[in-house]
Amino acid sequence: MSENELAIVILAAGQGTRMRSRTPKVLHEIGGRSLVGHVITTAERLEATHIEVVVRHEREAVVSHLTAHFPSVAIVEQDEIPGTGRAVEAAVAALPGDYDGDVLVLSGDVPLLDEHTLADLIAAHRASGAAATVLSARLPDPTGYGRVIRDADGTVSRIVEQKDASADEAAVSEINSGVYVFRAASLRDTLPRIGTDNAQGEKYLTDVIGLLRAAGAPVAATIAPDARLTEGVNDRVQLSEVARVLNARIVRHWQREGVTVMDPATTWIDDTVTLAPDVTILPNTFLLRSTTVSTGAVIGPDTTLSDCEVGEDAVIKRADGNLAVIGAGATVGPWAYLRPNTQLGEGGKIGTFVETKNSQIGAGSKVPHLSYVGDTTIGTGVNLGAGAITANYDDIAKHRTEIGDEVHTGSHNVFVAPVTIGAGAKTGAGAVIRKDVPAGALALSVAPQRNVEGWVEKNRQGTRAAEVANDARHAQKAADGGQGQEEDR
Repeated sequence: MSENELAIVILAAGQGTRMRSRTPKVLHEIGGRSLVGHVITTAERLEATHIEVVVRHEREAVVSHLTAHFPSVAIVEQDEIPGTGRAVEAAVAALPGDYDGDVLVLSGDVPLLDEHTLADLIAAHRASGAAATVLSARLPDPTGYGRVIRDADGTVSRIVEQKDASADEAAVSEINSGVYVFRAASLRDTLPRIGTDNAQGEKYLTDVIGLLRAAGAPVAATIAPDARLTEGVNDRVQLSEVARVLNARIVRHWQREGVTVMDPATTWIDDTVTLAPDVTILPNTFLLRSTTVSTGAVIGPDTTLSDCEVGEDAVIKRADGNLAVIGAGATVGPWAYLRPNTQLGEGGKIGTFVETKNSQIGAGSKVPHLSYVGDTTIGTGVNLGAGAITANYDDIAKHRTEIGDEVHTGSHNVFVAPVTIGAGAKTGAGAVIRKDVPAGALALSVAPQRNVEGWVEKNRQGTRAAEVANDARHAQKAADGGQGQEEDR
């Protein structure tokens, strides 16, 4: 039925000059989504029949973002006539001609509003029978916001923008959040009558309220339960403030879902992250994008994971991971760097000062420390010695290293790809492996050690090293001579 239909209009046409950025204001990100992305995500939860986003400034960038991430929304272009009233007028014109439901108007730079607050607003609007309902808020410092002006009986008479407000009107603490619910018919009748006779020379959507009242139509206002929900973003200061509020909300949500967060103040979790109960997050940890963490895992401290998948009971500390998969019971860090397409098997280990990229490390295999593993497949039960390097790049193309099950390598090995190490093979310390190693073989690449006696004393004369070397050599000769005399006896 038309009285239960809902169309949502999201205003994303503003220029956002105070951001001082090449990026359109509504595309700045907090909590893993763009500002407008948060608004659209909330709108989708309200199950509207139509969702429209109005664009104007930086149209190409905004449309590209919407098309990539929210292909189901309708994009409406505002013409050169400025103002929120004109933006909504264009959106209403794009609705089906027979649409007669409600129209919820949201701002693309107000990301904190949740579906529960908006659902309550819509319900209050429908219960009151008003032609329009404003979501308002009370602020201790309302500077910069339009003021909600009420009659003596408490009904809304009009909304006055900051630049057009008198001294008495500017003293009002109830502000307009920029969120409204209208009957579609009321908008169609009223929007064409809005003028531009104001300080900005724009068509204000707020003028609809005054015109509706002048026509005798009822206008209501609902005060938001928390003024922070209505906070918009106009500059970088407000962007960081809203980000903190959003992050605190996300952290509290996961705590209530059974996640231990040791220090909420230094823990940042994107809205797109999924966490299981009994996950533990230690201080200075960032979980970003589509990261998922399974039950019992411990993440942090000092860890950043972006688009990673973490298995049950894994432990990751002081590590940086991007597009990596960490298996159940695996350990990572400290000071590890997991680049895209790293896959660490169940019970495996990527240790201290290890970098991995585009590599699959099998169950129970270990890359303990001081190593680089790139474009490599490692089987199960493998142990790479300290300082292992898979030399994957020949200055023209990348090549793979294949290491079979139960291979144990010596320290400071270089595997020059493409190369295959057979199952159960061993390599000696310092080996440079340029050829395939058969299963079960020991690979060595050593040269006889040659000692040049007296080299330091001859070539580094006058240095402390030469002095102590000379003393040690003479002491050794004396000791050898004394031993010879003892043997003569």
